[in-house]
Amino acid sequence: MDTTDPEIIFDALGNCNHCIEFLGKRAGFAYQGMASETALTVICEKIKRDGIGKEFDCVIGVSGGVDSSYLAYVAVREGLRPLAVHMDNGWDSEQSVLNIKSVIKGLGIGYESYVLDWEEFKDLQLAFLKASVPEAETPTDVAIPAALHHFAAKYGVKYIISGGNIATEGILPKSWHYDAKDFKYFSNIQKRFGTRRLKRAATFGYKKEAYYKIVKGIRMIYPLNYVPFDKAAAMECLAAEFDWKDYGGKHHESKYTKFIHSYYLVEKFRIDYRRAGLSTRICLNNLDRDEAIEQLNTKPYDQSAIEEDKIYICKKLNISSSELESIMRLPPKWYWDYPNDRRKLGLIYNLYRKIFRKEKLANF
Repeated sequence: MDTTDPEIIFDALGNCNHCIEFLGKRAGFAYQGMASETALTVICEKIKRDGIGKEFDCVIGVSGGVDSSYLAYVAVREGLRPLAVHMDNGWDSEQSVLNIKSVIKGLGIGYESYVLDWEEFKDLQLAFLKASVPEAETPTDVAIPAALHHFAAKYGVKYIISGGNIATEGILPKSWHYDAKDFKYFSNIQKRFGTRRLKRAATFGYKKEAYYKIVKGIRMIYPLNYVPFDKAAAMECLAAEFDWKDYGGKHHESKYTKFIHSYYLVEKFRIDYRRAGLSTRICLNNLDRDEAIEQLNTKPYDQSAIEEDKIYICKKLNISSSELESIMRLPPKWYWDYPNDRRKLGLIYNLYRKIFRKEKLANF
């Protein structure tokens, strides 16, 4: 990690706040051998008991990526009966769609698609680009939990299992991607830079989250923290079991996300998400620091391929190439440049932790 995170802090020994926090708090949630496997068995047994008499006992979001595909495999292996939900925002790569179909068919699990209103969603994406903030993916990151909780409530399911995990996502600076559930921040950007009145858009602020948590009793669980999750091994397993195929990089199952992560954030904000992933692996003793630095000496995108991607992005968003370049040249802004509820959300999340501190399930 470096000062591409404007909020980073280094101590006298050169250790940054992200690594200090990870090693002091979050690393304990990573896989701990037999203790983790026993805990996963206990969790899955509770999910099964609470799901008796229902068509499904949990909901899982699927994207065609490694994490969600492997999670579906683990869930079925543990005897769960998941409903796979795909949030379709119109940006899926061809390979990700094929991966979803092969995993669903191979596991024989239920499936629902949550299709977004394209015109509204496109307007939202353009609004966040025009706001010139790193959170270009917030419209998607809001729609995903909205879709998952919608179907969990529809089928009376109490558990949503997520592919989020400490092993690959233990470190992520808030300045790189501010809280997608800050509805004040979300709404302000949409009103200032959007051109359409949202009628069918999928939203998920803290009020909806509180409703689903407290009224509906829905919980988020992160099973990949309880298994020895190695990405390369998971990909080999998926390829062997379902003819799953790699799509090129983390989150590249979405053509838009691929563009945002590998080019837009890198060139506009100097944000390279590989730094966070590599730092997590270093903290878990899965990677040597010098090797990580060597990997960062190469760009995360291919120059010739990115030009083709730009043409596709512009056509899909209905903007000209000059408009995209103008957006790239806008001075970078950050979440604190717009009205937000960071302090309020901090208080709310602290309250959640106190209310649910006795629960051992949602520990990520």
